[in-house]
Amino acid sequence: MNTQNISKENILNAFQYRHATKEFDDTKKVSDDDINFIMKTANLSPSSFGFEPWHFVVVQDKELRELLKPVAWGAPLKLDTASHFILGLSMKTSMTKWNSEYIMHMMKNVKQLPDDAIEIYSKFYREFQERDFNLDTDKKLFDWASKQTYIALANMMTSAALIGIDSCPIEGFHEEKAEALLKEKFGIDTDKYGLSYMVAFGFRKAEPPHAKSRRNFDEIITWK
Repeated sequence: MNTQNISKENILNAFQYRHATKEFDDTKKVSDDDINFIMKTANLSPSSFGFEPWHFVVVQDKELRELLKPVAWGAPLKLDTASHFILGLSMKTSMTKWNSEYIMHMMKNVKQLPDDAIEIYSKFYREFQERDFNLDTDKKLFDWASKQTYIALANMMTSAALIGIDSCPIEGFHEEKAEALLKEKFGIDTDKYGLSYMVAFGFRKAEPPHAKSRRNFDEIITWK
């Protein structure tokens, strides 16, 4: 496996190119091959303990998109114009607790750990939750899972930019109302999953109104 053919200049150009696209060109569609590539980078993203506490819902149905508008104030224009609109879900306590069926499934069937390794790994994961990070409430566990899901979001947006596809991450939604809608109309088990973010993909309708602005490079880094 060789990644040396990807130049640093091309990667930085993609970061410069990417911006939070407010309105997409609704006449242009992301190909199946390209959206599958973007989703594959989510699938290959790292997560704490490698437990992948996420699920992604690609919302292409126009009626379902319309239903999202009243509960997502940051999304209407994107819902109307984006080629693909994705909900980033994170697992709740019933899935991520150290002794849950899902965690056991990940260790036994996905990672294919032997029984003695599962016992050690499970003990280590329990200590991480109960001692190291004090993840003793449902809210804390969900926020921890969301941190992992955001890694996948960043990778999706970067991989999209690398192939000339625009994106916009969205947190502008009412959490309680959005999850009620997901349960009622999308068939999402909200005892297992909560909504962390939305993200739209497509092609920009116009160039950004201003250049990308960032703090000075030396201001954000301390070398020791």
